[in-house]
Amino acid sequence: MIDASVARRYARALLSLGLEEGRHERFGEELNAVMRTLDESPEAALLMRSPGYTAEQRQGAVATLASSLKLSPLVVSFLRLLVDRQRISDLPQIARSYRALLDLEVGRVRATVTSAAALSDEETARLRESIAKMTGRTIVLDAKTDPALIGGVVTQVGATRFDGSLRTQLERMRDALKGAPV
Repeated sequence: MIDASVARRYARALLSLGLEEGRHERFGEELNAVMRTLDESPEAALLMRSPGYTAEQRQGAVATLASSLKLSPLVVSFLRLLVDRQRISDLPQIARSYRALLDLEVGRVRATVTSAAALSDEETARLRESIAKMTGRTIVLDAKTDPALIGGVVTQVGATRFDGSLRTQLERMRDALKGAPV
């Protein structure tokens, strides 16, 4: 596994070039597209990550990805560099580091909202606005559902978790009743 600081170094280098060209958002989208493709194709992921394949075979896979996803020449060069330095298997961690650095650069925060039932577009927009006011940043909101919550929502913003679920409230009530004198 790659050291987190090494992943950040590769991500920072690509971000720096993206900022110079004004294409930093585009590079992030392209890295995400590559990661999605590798997630959807176990064969391609194995080819990129397995040490049993030669650098030439991996370079061929990069060329195929580049043409099918219409990647920027700089992102293709970046992927080729990772192959040459035997770091292509570390692409998932590098892509995560890139996304985190990019979010920091543009003042964006990622948040996850989990609810018992799917939220309407209006409810999602209100939550996004509330979190944006609270953090003073642009919010990228990922909405999930978990019927076990019974009701309410659980919001994760960075390392901070706000749990307003009915399940948690019931658990707290149960614990309070257990500890109450008889």
